[in-house]
Amino acid sequence: MSADGAGNTYELINSVMAPNYNVVKVPDCVHTSFGRHIDEVFDTDLNKNVFRFFAHASEDNDRCKTFDRQRTEIKSYDKSPDNLLGLEGERLIYKWKMKLSADFQVSPNFTHLHQIKSVGGSFASIPMFTLTARKATPDRLELRYTSTNDQNTMKTADLDLLRGNWVSISVDLTYGTNSDYEIEIRNIATNAVILYYQNSNLDNWQEGAEFARPKWGIYRSLNNVQDLKDEAVLFADFSIEETNPLSTNRFFTNKAFILSPNPVKNDIKIINTNLECDYVLVFNSLGKKVTEKKITTRQINISELNAGAYYFIFKNGSKMISKNKVIVK
Repeated sequence: MSADGAGNTYELINSVMAPNYNVVKVPDCVHTSFGRHIDEVFDTDLNKNVFRFFAHASEDNDRCKTFDRQRTEIKSYDKSPDNLLGLEGERLIYKWKMKLSADFQVSPNFTHLHQIKSVGGSFASIPMFTLTARKATPDRLELRYTSTNDQNTMKTADLDLLRGNWVSISVDLTYGTNSDYEIEIRNIATNAVILYYQNSNLDNWQEGAEFARPKWGIYRSLNNVQDLKDEAVLFADFSIEETNPLSTNRFFTNKAFILSPNPVKNDIKIINTNLECDYVLVFNSLGKKVTEKKITTRQINISELNAGAYYFIFKNGSKMISKNKVIVK
């Protein structure tokens, strides 16, 4: 999603991220005299139109609902197209560009710029991944993470490396337990790496979640408002790419089911009797999940699948224990 010029910014964002619905979360209701808190401007560094997100220290709050913080954000949600939602077992790559002002100010409290958050489940109130700017010595950008309700800082970068500079940000992760996560932030002008973190053994799924969604913008606490000022954060070229989550075995155990018959037409049996599972996720050859089945017996009916090659991922609780290639005839 790229900016295309002044006017109709909310309409553009919604047309991509949730057609006929609203994913724009802004304080327009309280700060009506300012107008829309997200617009588009031409940027001479990138030589293109970009999105501009406003946050005003004195006037703005969180959509006239919460008054100790302020929010100017966009996100995907349950009305968004399926390819914008992160489902268990899927691999997604998020990319975007961002520029903070040269005098961007932060407080000791949170100033979130990006989050990946679950919808549903007991941990839905806290994001799994967050990029937040914080006042420190020196001021810093923090990468924070949790799979439950206790977020920890995984990596930091000096905020001066971002202030006044366009940066490219890429996040590549597989949603699941014992899974891959990789983030890279680069200065676009110099190509210098500002922050890099990679882990192949993170729990990238919160228990009970229906799906995970990304959020971008400026969402900050007002508890130390004296440290803040009016800000305009620039964003450009948002990208969400679903890719094949089955190209790696890192998040599976070294155990495997034996399935028979294979090729199969209607019913396939799990031969192993010493391995337990309660769900199977079925992906097509492009890595797109086509169905999920609760397993109550050692026989699975797959008669609704079209002929072709599929990957069956078996789960026991939240742990993925086996990946099998199945040919449906």
